[in-house]
Amino acid sequence: MKVGVLGCAGRMGRAVLGEVLASDGLRLVRGTESGGHPALGTDLGVLAGGEPIGAPATDDHQAVIRDADVVIEFSTPEATVAHARLAAARRTGHVIGTTGLSPVQSASLREAAKETAILWAPNMSQGVNLLLGLAEQVARALDLDAFDVEIVEIHHRHKVDAPSGTALALGEAVARGRGVPLAEAAVRGRNGLTGARKAGTIGFAALRGGDAVGDHTVIFAGAGERLELTHRASDRRIYARGAVRAARWLHNRSPGFYGMAEVLGLEPLSG
Repeated sequence: MKVGVLGCAGRMGRAVLGEVLASDGLRLVRGTESGGHPALGTDLGVLAGGEPIGAPATDDHQAVIRDADVVIEFSTPEATVAHARLAAARRTGHVIGTTGLSPVQSASLREAAKETAILWAPNMSQGVNLLLGLAEQVARALDLDAFDVEIVEIHHRHKVDAPSGTALALGEAVARGRGVPLAEAAVRGRNGLTGARKAGTIGFAALRGGDAVGDHTVIFAGAGERLELTHRASDRRIYARGAVRAARWLHNRSPGFYGMAEVLGLEPLSG
């Protein structure tokens, strides 16, 4: 299977390059970065932390999408939407780990998925996707008025969006379990004299610092007891491995908008 990597010089892009190069049955055909990026022209093997493979990073996104069976991307929302349109035109599978998408941008990806197979996930790790299911199950079981929910996450100092895509996905899971819209229940920040906590709300706390790869905790706090579900990532390669697994799964899949839960067999195909 021929794989291309969009955004190949970023932290996740380099990790994905290394995982593709180390995987049997996969061939890394190209990798791209934005125009003017200092990594342009650098060999992809070197970007992955290894030996040269004779393939330099390019800014020709159309060529990468044309030559690959599946492309993998962790980049910016604006670039991701543009690449999804190109992938749709070429019927190339598109695995997306980009976070911070607006509702309009998410709708654009779903529109592109009418023409090609697109898999988007705010987090590609197996553990986090299991955590999403557990959070929904616990939220459904516990009385809404008796247990307050707080979602706490920490990421490295360079992360640009907050709350993280994973934290928001956990919030959506809890909201589904409770049968309420997250938009109505979410509390994304507290400052000053806020008053007592309103029952049924889902709080978010986003911490940023150092080189933290990503920790997420869902807290169900009741009177006299507290349940905490936590996932801690110590190596971003877990996300790269998940993205490569998703690419294998997506290859030759019918057009549709998919997620990691389907790759892991945790729910029916979305189509």
